[in-house]
Amino acid sequence: MAYLNALSTVLAMITFFGIVWWAFSKGRRKANHDAAMLPFALPDEAQPQQKEVNRP
Repeated sequence: MAYLNALSTVLAMITFFGIVWWAFSKGRRKANHDAAMLPFALPDEAQPQQKEVNRP
């Protein structure tokens, strides 16, 4: 039973480090930057939006 616990721990660690390596790889740099900038791409909520008024 101890071998099964050790094997599952090693597999979980390998999976974790694989995901970390993938997430921080050079190929993901642009995607990570784009995702980090998403909150700043939203319009500001403090500014009132101007509505167009149709005047005859």
